[in-house]
Amino acid sequence: MQTHINLTLLKNPICRIISEWYTQITVYEQSHRQFKNTTFLYKIFNTVNSTSNMFKYFTITEANKALPKVNEKFSKALQIRNEISMIEKRIQVSMTDANVSQTEMYSDNRHANPLKTYIELKQELNSAVTRLYHTIESLESMGVSLKGLDEGLVDFPSKRFDKDVWLCWKFGETEIKFWHDMDNGFMGRKPIEVSDESLV
Repeated sequence: MQTHINLTLLKNPICRIISEWYTQITVYEQSHRQFKNTTFLYKIFNTVNSTSNMFKYFTITEANKALPKVNEKFSKALQIRNEISMIEKRIQVSMTDANVSQTEMYSDNRHANPLKTYIELKQELNSAVTRLYHTIESLESMGVSLKGLDEGLVDFPSKRFDKDVWLCWKFGETEIKFWHDMDNGFMGRKPIEVSDESLV
């Protein structure tokens, strides 16, 4: 049965992340004529689409106060994302069993059965993606917006002279030092002046 995902959902950053991973795995499955199980993916998309997060405007002080928790949750999401990447690689290896020796199979504490290995790894992937979703949901429930795991970018909604703007944070920075307009990205961010009281 051919599956169709509502492309409007892909505007959600969490949906895009999940879609990218599952697209890669699904294409690989199709090339090896293995069955597909999309129930889990539909469940994730529907849950993400129905999630409503808290909204608030952050002052610079409030954003910096929230930063340690944001950093903690972002770090956790990054760790799970890396775990997912590793599982993906192991799934690809399991699908090309002709190139994998029985010794390598047994060294991973699994029976030398490609289908069994694949199923077990797919279950691990499902579990990891679920944990990633809940971690990102927890992060964004703080009122921030995750702009990209790879880029390490998180924005805090704020105001400047009654105009909506983003306070911009990049993973590794110890405090909020930049802001940018709503229609500008990372490259358009500007430094926050020490005496700048125009930000809410």
